[in-house]
Amino acid sequence: MQKVKIALTLYEQLLITSVTLPVEMLRAGEAYAKRHNKDAYKPLEIHCLSENGGPVESSIGMSMAVQTDFQALETYDYVIVPSIWRNPRPVVRHNPKLARNLGDAWEQGATIIGVGTGVCFLAESGILNGHSATTHWHYANQFMKSYPSVDLKPDYFITQSDRLYTVASLNALADVVVHLIGQFYGKDAANHVQQNFSHEIRKPYEEQRYLEGAVDRYSDEQIAAIQFWLKNNASSVESLASVAQQFDMSYRSFNRRFKVATGKTAIAYLQEVRLQQACELLASSNLSIQEIALTVGFNSQSQLSRAFKDHMNQTPSAYRKIVRKKLFS
Repeated sequence: MQKVKIALTLYEQLLITSVTLPVEMLRAGEAYAKRHNKDAYKPLEIHCLSENGGPVESSIGMSMAVQTDFQALETYDYVIVPSIWRNPRPVVRHNPKLARNLGDAWEQGATIIGVGTGVCFLAESGILNGHSATTHWHYANQFMKSYPSVDLKPDYFITQSDRLYTVASLNALADVVVHLIGQFYGKDAANHVQQNFSHEIRKPYEEQRYLEGAVDRYSDEQIAAIQFWLKNNASSVESLASVAQQFDMSYRSFNRRFKVATGKTAIAYLQEVRLQQACELLASSNLSIQEIALTVGFNSQSQLSRAFKDHMNQTPSAYRKIVRKKLFS
C-alpha cells in the first residue's frame, strides 16, 4: 500500500503548535479513513527533520525527536515548514541547508506548506520568486523588504500557487490541513476532523485563499457580479432562471458561463451560500431549524436537513449542539 510521506522541519525558536496541530489532525483523518473508508485509506509516514539530524529543543524547553536531516526532504511528498517565534532572521541564518533542500524537494515534486514567519525559508530558497505568498501580519513589512521578488498578499490568510501553500496563522494552517485531508481521504474525513478540531464557524478553504492565477481564469465580470448578488440575496432567490433574466442573460448561457468561471454550477453555489448562512444562524441564534431553513431560502426544514446531511454528514441539530458548546459554554 502506497504511503504519503510528510516531513516537518524543526529548528530553534519554532512555534511548537505549528508542528503538533497538523500532526494530530492528519492522524485523526488517517484513523477515520481506516475505519470508515478503506478504499480511500493510505497510511501516513510523518517524520521530523532538522539541520543536522539531531533532536531540537523548542523555546519552551520541549525536546522533539528527529528522524533525519534536511537533505532527505526531497524524498517526501509534503513538507510543512513551521512558524518561528520573534525575529526569523537568526533562525534562517542558523539553518543554511534548509532553504537549499526545500528547493530540491520542490524540484522533485513535493508540496510545501510554509507557516507564518516560516515562509521566510521558502522565500530564501527562491521557490517563491514570482509567486504569491502570505506571512504573519507583524512581519509583513520586513518580509517585503527582504524578499521583493515574492508577491506578498498580506491581506490573505492563505495563498496557493500550484504546490506552494503559505498561511499566516495557526487557524489558517488548520484549514489547509483539513483541505489536504479531503484530498487524501475524502469529504467525510475532512468534515470529521474539522468538527473535532475547529467547532467554530469557519469560511470554506476555497473562500479564504488567494489562488494564484484564479484572477486570470476568472475574467467574467458579469458572473462575478452575479456571485456577489447571490451572496447578498440568497434567501430571496425563487429561481435561477429569474436571476439570469435579471442580468439580461439566457438561462442556458448563464449556467454555462457560471460553470466555466467558478468551476461549479450556479445551483451548487447557491446551496453552499445558504448552508453557510444556516450554519451561522444555528450557532448564533435561537431560531428553530424550520425558521432557519425558511430564513436562508430553503423551502422546508427537511430540505435543509437533506442538504446539511449531504454536505456536512450530520443533522442541523447535531451541528448546533457541537458549535454552541464551543461558542457559548
